[in-house]
Amino acid sequence: MNPRTRKVVVPGPVGRIDCALDLPAVAPRGVAVIAHPHPLFGGTRDNKVVQTMARALLALGYVCWRPNFRGVGASEGEHDEGEGELEDLLAVTEYALADASAPTSPELVLAGFSFGSFVQSHAVQRLTESGRPVTRAIMVGTAVSRWPVAPLPPSTLVIHGENDDVVPLADVLDWARPLAQPVTVVPGADHFFHRKLTVLKNLVVLAWGRVDLLTAGAS
Repeated sequence: MNPRTRKVVVPGPVGRIDCALDLPAVAPRGVAVIAHPHPLFGGTRDNKVVQTMARALLALGYVCWRPNFRGVGASEGEHDEGEGELEDLLAVTEYALADASAPTSPELVLAGFSFGSFVQSHAVQRLTESGRPVTRAIMVGTAVSRWPVAPLPPSTLVIHGENDDVVPLADVLDWARPLAQPVTVVPGADHFFHRKLTVLKNLVVLAWGRVDLLTAGAS
């Protein structure tokens, strides 16, 4: 992904978790863990939406961890309908916060795309209940019509494509309405944000108020 990306194996509940570790070019401010879409339908840590979120968070100064779910790449285990994947994400998050690449008292961002958003929503909930609240969550293509997505903090950045034919926008709005959860809609975008990845990246950067990164053309 960039010259500062390396592979890291994290010990998980059922064996190794194959991760890509992306290091920012600036002094890190925090740690981000980004979850990929459904592994049985081709989802991997190198998915373009996942990499786009990582690029935005790298520009913002986050050390980015992109794990492969069970059975993907060199990650051990088999697909577990989200339950085992949740335990793996929590293991990666704990490892990432203790890793030498993490700053002291790091901010923590959890991000997910599609199936990854479902798993990360429960990771946010679990960490909050354990006394380790997440600084911010980012959910893209939130899979509310396919899996039971956990309630999220009001500060969560929810981004959805207007023309998503995998998770219809109407379903996301129905989920968000009783929670008073804002949803950012990208006009003309499908589930995979084809030809809209730059818009997606800019939305993540702007959520931190970093207009300077856009005008500087940060990648």
